[in-house]
Amino acid sequence: MKIQIINGPNLNLLGVREPGIYGSSSFEAYLPKLQAMFPGHEIEYYQSNIEGELIDKMQQVGFCCDGIVLNAGAYTHTSIALADCIRSLKAPVIEVHISNVHQREEFRHKSMISAACRGVICGFGLDSYRLAADFLINSQQ
Repeated sequence: MKIQIINGPNLNLLGVREPGIYGSSSFEAYLPKLQAMFPGHEIEYYQSNIEGELIDKMQQVGFCCDGIVLNAGAYTHTSIALADCIRSLKAPVIEVHISNVHQREEFRHKSMISAACRGVICGFGLDSYRLAADFLINSQQ
């Protein structure tokens, strides 16, 4: 299987940005560990701070990969464009969040993309990505 992980704005600062919320590891340090958990499967990573670039990437891979793990960051709460894009793709999309957004500020409680996604995983730190990949792999076997 081919799984594409897509991270949105400010997630390039993992390990530096608010470690009490997001942990002390960068995604680049976590990615090889995640890939090692799923030998025989291709897990690729992309990050952008720009909404249109996230849409472009999803359109590029959303018809040829087996699943997308999307942490849209703050765009989760604002982007109808991301939701529309997700609805147009062949590949299932799993929405992930490192923190439990429901324990945070009120504006983070509403996701504009959840209804377009196959499922949502939040609050398990970087392990949220493993849980999403595990679902995608095991649901298509």
